[in-house]
Amino acid sequence: QVQLVESGGGLVQAGGSLRLSCAASGNIFRVSTMGWYRQAPGKQRELVATVSGGGSSNYADSVKGRFTISRDDAKKAVYLQMSRLKPEDTAVYYCNALIYQSALRSGNYWGQGTQVTVSS
Repeated sequence: QVQLVESGGGLVQAGGSLRLSCAASGNIFRVSTMGWYRQAPGKQRELVATVSGGGSSNYADSVKGRFTISRDDAKKAVYLQMSRLKPEDTAVYYCNALIYQSALRSGNYWGQGTQVTVSS
């Protein structure tokens, strides 16, 4: 069994910063692409940022220049440093990872979500 556990959400004023963390645990052979998604009330879940196993990152246009994604393969963890936060960044943030439990068996896993609220 594989689990993704997130931490670091909370309430922050506009212009502030937060750092989200997510760690994978369980029966893991290799962790491939990891990322963060978010879902605001009444909206669909959307991609925020991803980082590949090789370290290449990809960002939504709305967060470019403000958010930075990083990973620590030794800890099987992914982080999202969020700066210059805006009220429209308010959402539940979900960690996502493509995890191999063997050389041939993989699955797409989600964390439970962490709330980020940005007040104006």
